[in-house]
Amino acid sequence: MGGWSFAGRASWPFAGADVSSAMTFDTHDARALEALLDFYVEAGIDFALDEEPHDRFADTAAEMAARAEQRARMADDDRTTAPERTPQSRAEPPRGAAIAAFPQGAETADEAALSARGEARAARTMEELRERLAAFEACALRRTAKSLVFADGNPAARVMLVGEAPGRDEDIQGLPFVGRSGQLLDRMLAAIGLDRTSVYIANIVPWRPPGNRTPTPQEAAICRPFIERQIELCDPDILVCLGGPSAQALLDIKEGILRSRGKWVEYHTGTRTIRALATLHPAYLLRQPLQKKLAWRDLRALRKTLDSLAPRDKSPS
Repeated sequence: MGGWSFAGRASWPFAGADVSSAMTFDTHDARALEALLDFYVEAGIDFALDEEPHDRFADTAAEMAARAEQRARMADDDRTTAPERTPQSRAEPPRGAAIAAFPQGAETADEAALSARGEARAARTMEELRERLAAFEACALRRTAKSLVFADGNPAARVMLVGEAPGRDEDIQGLPFVGRSGQLLDRMLAAIGLDRTSVYIANIVPWRPPGNRTPTPQEAAICRPFIERQIELCDPDILVCLGGPSAQALLDIKEGILRSRGKWVEYHTGTRTIRALATLHPAYLLRQPLQKKLAWRDLRALRKTLDSLAPRDKSPS
């Protein structure tokens, strides 16, 4: 079989591949190139971005060099035109720096957490806990969220699931896990014969952080006494932490969720020990669908443990 020949510069999957001189491909090389093209198609790379091959690394290097030269010129200009600073102006701190950290009259994070602990412990029922949480003003998230996302499901359930924080859809409806991740959670529960009438669902943080950002450690610490009291009042037989932040907050797990998931541990309420399991958050599974097999193993373990429990009568709190 005759060979393939072409000249020019091509973009290869290996750094430094340069075919600027004419090259000839024998039958083996042709098959290798065909296999490479098949791989590109399977990976979704099925069209060219440019008419000609483009060395992006060279472009980036040239752009970085130009930026460095521009910064050097600006530094020279600053040294030429900047007024001399006095020692007094250098030592003076910027005004308002402390005010930005804590508004006047606001509680510190420790004081807010202590206040939350007192409010949570005073609640004797779920409804009272909801009312106290709705009136709690020491967490700034309350002022930016549309709704208090307290819980959903059956407060007398034997299984309680705890996520991290509400998203946009949850903030609108005032219920946890109602967006895309919630729809996936419903399908996951249905796969092991459960639904929202047989589980109780809540979050570490009951208010949506602005822009769906991750709650800060201070925000989670302030809200933690309420979710701990919520677990006590629900008094489930099994606690499932959805995602790493939930597992770290409630189960004191230090390692990542991929290492900690699927392992049965104990959660202590102070009056009772509950079996607890960490698993992957549905939102993570939407981003990483190949990890659903790990979540399925955890769900099967949950179902097996639930089936092994002795029946018990329980009335809602």
